[in-house]
Amino acid sequence: MESLGTIWNLGVKELRSVWHDKVLLIFVLLAFTLIIYTAGSAGSMELHNAPVAVVDEDQTALSGHVIDSLQQPWFLKPDLVRFDQVDELLDQGTHTFALIIPDGFERDVRSGKVSSLQLDIDATRMTQAFIGSSYIEQIITTEVAEYLETGSSSSSLPVELVTRVSFNPNLDGTWFGGVMELITQITLISIILTGAALIREREHGTVEHLMVMPVRPFEIMAAKVWANGLVVMLAATLSITLVIQEFLAVPVRGSVVLFLTGALIHLFSTTAIGILIGTVARTMPQFGLLLILTILPLQMLSGGITPRESMPELVQTIMLAAPTTHFVSMAQAILYRGAGLDVVWPQMLALIGIGVVFFSTSLALFRRHLAV
Repeated sequence: MESLGTIWNLGVKELRSVWHDKVLLIFVLLAFTLIIYTAGSAGSMELHNAPVAVVDEDQTALSGHVIDSLQQPWFLKPDLVRFDQVDELLDQGTHTFALIIPDGFERDVRSGKVSSLQLDIDATRMTQAFIGSSYIEQIITTEVAEYLETGSSSSSLPVELVTRVSFNPNLDGTWFGGVMELITQITLISIILTGAALIREREHGTVEHLMVMPVRPFEIMAAKVWANGLVVMLAATLSITLVIQEFLAVPVRGSVVLFLTGALIHLFSTTAIGILIGTVARTMPQFGLLLILTILPLQMLSGGITPRESMPELVQTIMLAAPTTHFVSMAQAILYRGAGLDVVWPQMLALIGIGVVFFSTSLALFRRHLAV
């Protein structure tokens, strides 16, 4: 009980330190509100209001159908231009796509001849260029097939492909971006808070004060873990209920309480990582450099940005030792697919094991640091 009281009092000291650091508080608040909202709303990967120019040299009903099919919200209303204006429009960056319909297009299609349309793309707008070209190809194929009353461009095939999209029927990227950014911020802020707290105490000489007090390294570490983890948990709760569900209107299918429970277990690992980096680093600039080397692979290879199945098997195996891999898998299962504890318990168990390893390693280094 005496040890628990010491951990409690040291944790309260950490909370007071965070409260008096107004810049850090503003940073945490912006990370869990504005940054997550921006990532969810402005970082959509869908095609939206892409500017397109059309050169209609055919001037027929079929070309008119093709032009009318380029509609919002995917494309802005097409601008009819001359052929000699195409290069200038693409060079100025006012249009991403320029579709050129040649003379005799409808005649060739009706006679069964092969007819080609030219699509010029400004590939500096990478997302729109990659997705939009596929959209335009599908739209033109469908319009030509319907105009010729064949019903579908694949009607002659013996197999009909029926696609059913689960959990996100409209393929809305805001549903993915906001939640993944929340996961990123939980990991990033928890590491920063604990590591920066240790560096700050070393720079202010508070560590020397603790060394002459009847406190143990375990109590110091446990206090930093629960205090900074509490700050992140409160911010994450505010973010998922207010920003994710209200402002971004992302439908959370699973239990928010279960997700926050998994986040709490995840924080046990990430706060220990923060103390580990703070113990190795001697100054705040060193901590920042080590943080970059740590956080980038944790986020990029966790499956939140790129599916793990598309990574080399060696990378997949190595990243099983990272807490973010299991946290991303658990969060996606709960928030997107409505999974319960019977589904995500392996990820939670893995997070507990990884947290114990990181906490033990950090504690051993921290003890050695205090003994020097």
